[in-house]
Amino acid sequence: MLDRQAMRDLRELPKAHLHLHFTGSMRHSTLLELAARDGIRLPEQLVAQWPPQLSAADEKGWFRFQRLYDVARSVLRTPDDVYRLVREAAEDDVAEGGRWLEIQVDPSGYAARFGGITAFTDLVLDAVASASRSTGLGIAVVIAANRTRHPLDARTLARLAGQYAGRGVVGFGLSNDERRGSTLDFAPAFAIAERAGLRLVPHGGELRGPDHIAVCLDALHPDRLGHGVRSAESPEVLERVAEAGIALEVCPTSNVALGVYSSLAEVPLPTLLDGGATIALGADDPLLFGSRLLGQYAAMRAAHDLTDATLAELARMSVRASNAPSSVQASIIADIDSWLAEPVPAR
Repeated sequence: MLDRQAMRDLRELPKAHLHLHFTGSMRHSTLLELAARDGIRLPEQLVAQWPPQLSAADEKGWFRFQRLYDVARSVLRTPDDVYRLVREAAEDDVAEGGRWLEIQVDPSGYAARFGGITAFTDLVLDAVASASRSTGLGIAVVIAANRTRHPLDARTLARLAGQYAGRGVVGFGLSNDERRGSTLDFAPAFAIAERAGLRLVPHGGELRGPDHIAVCLDALHPDRLGHGVRSAESPEVLERVAEAGIALEVCPTSNVALGVYSSLAEVPLPTLLDGGATIALGADDPLLFGSRLLGQYAAMRAAHDLTDATLAELARMSVRASNAPSSVQASIIADIDSWLAEPVPAR
């Protein structure tokens, strides 16, 4: 076992954060404040029982999760709310060693209240630029389609993302319950995004197993895979992921909260690393899972007795898998090396 009193401070370890959803990044205190402001009645699970007890092991469980997420989205009423959410997400990442953030958003979920998908995208990008200036955190946006909606909607969002390529949008994703809809139907949307030069980052391999990861690889040609943790169940799929250099955005706390694994010790991070996979730890939806970026590193350190050298390499992987400019990546990696070179704190 590792000596818990002789380890470097993970808060000081520079990191890139590549799997964070827009509404799910909200602080719990902000949710309560905005709901009270507008008289929005929150479910008890979002108040007294926070973080809520979740499980997506069946469709009823996912419905409960999605309902809580939709309620949280409803408290965002004004442009100032959007600016606040992004600024606080940036502040929270910086406080936990974050140096680069790619935040994922589906503009169609906010279009009705904010003047359409283009107007909302403009608002988010303005909020990102403002938060980056005030915190010093590098921030980019991933536009994600919702796989429970029609695939034609995904094509619309892919075209929208392409219009903003090079102007703050760096990727195109596909989120929500991967057990819903046909992944093959979303291939044309990903082809649009690929032609626009965007990073392709669909969800896959959390609620469904390695067979679905293979479908994602064949149909969507991902550069990264949201979650992808269940590639550990198939040596062949894991080898394919590793050889292709597809980074897996592993979110341990959400894996357990959604019932994919019964404990953090079951999250197969060592298997993924031993198989040569590139891993970027992410927080997914801190609002609903109660743990931010730092918590993912701390949880995996505790659950798998990870050395500081392994944790530093995880941080380097997150940076290399990001869309940060090469000069930014080099600067962050140099600081990771400096963190590891520091003497271990005395007992």
